[in-house]
Amino acid sequence: MISHSSGAGSKLPDRPASKHVARRIPAVRSVVDVLIVVDLEATCWDDSRPRSRMEIIEIGAVRVDSSLSIVDEFSTFVRPVVEPILTAFCTRLTSITQADVDHADMFPVAFERFLEWIGVGHRLCSWGGYDVKQFRMDCTRHGLIFPEWFHDEHINIKTEFAGWKGVRRCGMDKALEILRIPLVGTHHRGIDDARNTARIAQLMFTNRPIPAVQSSADAF
Repeated sequence: MISHSSGAGSKLPDRPASKHVARRIPAVRSVVDVLIVVDLEATCWDDSRPRSRMEIIEIGAVRVDSSLSIVDEFSTFVRPVVEPILTAFCTRLTSITQADVDHADMFPVAFERFLEWIGVGHRLCSWGGYDVKQFRMDCTRHGLIFPEWFHDEHINIKTEFAGWKGVRRCGMDKALEILRIPLVGTHHRGIDDARNTARIAQLMFTNRPIPAVQSSADAF
């Protein structure tokens, strides 16, 4: 099952930031071995611009249960507001088009749907620490409360992989090469990179315990 907003429908009206997003975040999180593997794509350029101008344009995630099976997926495009016109560089890198984001919800609505899909009792994982930092930045931009458990219970799959294989921290595509498994889908698409990162996590945590505490969320 996949929950998604493909951008194929009619343009959705702007809606104000939902103030009840924060109330959906539980005050106490339990550490369990059900994982949400997430990958974000963001606005980008081939020239130098402040990182603060980057905005999420896609959230892709998969749910991995306690048996290390992928049981659900979430995918949505997100409409940027700081620089709403995607550059040709961004589209070449991600394959995300202007039409995809023009027909998408803005971040407050997309993020609320993501939190509802996650539910409770899960831990966030990503390839590196970038995704957690970008979530925090977009929450601040839109006046939303950042769910601190994203950071405090985060599992950095890049760091865990390097420790498992005894190699330098590397890109997700290089890790797949080391494991001799093919990259599926399109690299730099959020949902496809989340799926591939989950495949790495499945194999790694079959042979290595899931860390009980936060795993270097600040490391890219």
